[in-house]
Amino acid sequence: MQIHQPVIASGDSVRATWAEVNLSRLSRNLQAIRAHVAPARVMIIVKANAYGHGLAEVSKHLGPQADYIGVAVLEEGIFLRELGVTAPILVLGGIWGDQVPQYLQHNLTLTASSVERLEQIDGVAGRMGVMAKVHLKIDTGMERLGVHYYTAQTLQDAAVHCKHVEVEGIFSHFANSDAIVLSHARLQLERFQEVLRFYEKNSLPMPIRHMANSAAILQLEESHLDMVRPGIMLYGVYPAKEVKRTVEVQPALAWKSRVVYFKVVRGGHPVSYGSTWQSDHPVRIVTVPVGYGDGYFRNMSNQAQVIIRGKKYPQVGRICMDQMMVNIEADSAFNGDEVTLLGESDNLAITAQELADWAGTIPYEILTNINTRVPRVFVTEDEN
Repeated sequence: MQIHQPVIASGDSVRATWAEVNLSRLSRNLQAIRAHVAPARVMIIVKANAYGHGLAEVSKHLGPQADYIGVAVLEEGIFLRELGVTAPILVLGGIWGDQVPQYLQHNLTLTASSVERLEQIDGVAGRMGVMAKVHLKIDTGMERLGVHYYTAQTLQDAAVHCKHVEVEGIFSHFANSDAIVLSHARLQLERFQEVLRFYEKNSLPMPIRHMANSAAILQLEESHLDMVRPGIMLYGVYPAKEVKRTVEVQPALAWKSRVVYFKVVRGGHPVSYGSTWQSDHPVRIVTVPVGYGDGYFRNMSNQAQVIIRGKKYPQVGRICMDQMMVNIEADSAFNGDEVTLLGESDNLAITAQELADWAGTIPYEILTNINTRVPRVFVTEDEN
């Protein structure tokens, strides 16, 4: 295994809590998705710091392997261009104010979600002497961004008359593709298909059609169309416990720390803020330098587990901003011992779904909340 980036510094200044990102697993996940959806193309979604995995390194590694890159906001797209990423980039979020020139200066594809925005893009592109690439956003039932499916023709008609806009794509987004019952997802897809008939009726070339997120890739084959947009499954995490696992992917991120303190706590002596936990007998407690300031949710207090020396142990007491305590009962642990918070160790595993269950949230929030003060280490596996 090769390490591509130091933790944060060298020697004793290295932080004892870090996230390890396996770039080889990311590549294999992308290959598995591509094989499943072929001949559809793949837009990799790297918004929110690549779901906590590291926007720069993930995009540099996967960009050449992907057909398109999807980000949420303009700043993410500009960052990737300044990093030297040359793949097509679609900014999925809304445009506000006078941002359009920045999109065009950095060769970013824009989301046009209203006639007004489309006309603004066309006007700015005309003044700059360039052609703007846009993807039209159709709202088929999410009620977030996009023109409603029942008034979409007004946007499509406007696009036909734009002189400085190339409608490269058209897309929508599922609200419930991770459900067991997919009736609403299928209704959304039907609405989108009806919008697309505009191009056949008017003998116009069909733009790139895309709608499938991770759950739809897994559960709704008919939604793959021309391109799919894997997000969380690209990183090896399934979007929900109930979703069909028709593509095998592996988690690419492991979150680790180290034991930094050991003590014996007498029975009847409570641990941490609020005195929410205590033992009725002497126990060995270790302190781990990670807390809610790193994104390890306080809601997981007295529920979470970690792996130390090949065994799972419970976290006890309130999780602090920078530290937490673990009860190892009568077992042994030493300063410097590795602690697995998320990932695999000694044939044991703690999943993002488990952390989400303990925190009362979803795996998406677990991954994207791993704080930037947690350094990322990027590794690749020897494929020999």
